[in-house]
Amino acid sequence: MICMGKSLTEKAFLHIRLISFQSQSYYILIYLSLNRMCMFEKISSVHNSRVRNIALLQAKSRERKKQNLFVIEGFREIFRALKGGYNLRELYYCPELGRKESLKELFNENPSFTLIELTREVFEKLAYREESDGLLALAEAKTHAISDLALPENPLIIILESVEKPGNLGAVMRTADAAAVDAVILCDPLTDLYNPNAIRSSLGCIFTRPVAVSSGSEVREWLAQNNISVHAAALSDQAVNFYLKDYSGPTAFVMGTESTGLSDSWMEFCPSTVIIPMLGVADSLNVSVSTAVLVYEALRQRSR
Repeated sequence: MICMGKSLTEKAFLHIRLISFQSQSYYILIYLSLNRMCMFEKISSVHNSRVRNIALLQAKSRERKKQNLFVIEGFREIFRALKGGYNLRELYYCPELGRKESLKELFNENPSFTLIELTREVFEKLAYREESDGLLALAEAKTHAISDLALPENPLIIILESVEKPGNLGAVMRTADAAAVDAVILCDPLTDLYNPNAIRSSLGCIFTRPVAVSSGSEVREWLAQNNISVHAAALSDQAVNFYLKDYSGPTAFVMGTESTGLSDSWMEFCPSTVIIPMLGVADSLNVSVSTAVLVYEALRQRSR
């Protein structure tokens, strides 16, 4: 079959129905710009094996690690993952909720994944958001070894110890993206980087900055080897107002959990401890807010 009147720069594609059965339809999607083909399947049952696996990956960190796969919901988040170098295995699309233009933009970035159409009933069973844009993706996880981090000459780094709430992790990643932080390091995390709530609260910024996952002891050794000035954010008798410290050189901020703060190992390791003055009845800020305050002070100093 020949398609006339469509230039390659238009990134046009065709759906050709090949065969129909009572419960499923199969298509070939011809993506003209790159001459690639991928199967196009339609799923209308919530009991489909693909649907069950998506739900399992959303719910179980153990399963995400076992399969080395995770789920992304929403065009913005999927697009940022593609821009961040992630490889998509499958793209799930609900025509009733999505825009064809969004689909084309994703194919422009990476046309090699399998496209699967979902009915509205099936998609809404999987969607986390109340107002979804009709797109879900199955992506391959990256490795996040601290040895793979490539730092500039004067890095600014966020270290999170034992982060346990996906929403906090996502919010910190938004701050890291906004401030163009050079790396975020997760030490002994209690939540999964690819937890759907972390991805959602980060608005896809989990995919935009370098991330390492490691043990606390390995990170401390790495910091010493790279001559990075380390500042613990914690309540202690030795803590000083964060405005009084110099962050113009290679800097790392170490943030603990809201419930227990930083471990003794980190408190003993860090030569500097800083606090953000609290003028009301609360004795601390949310970890993502505290991180933003410290990081932007470092940026202010570096811009002088």
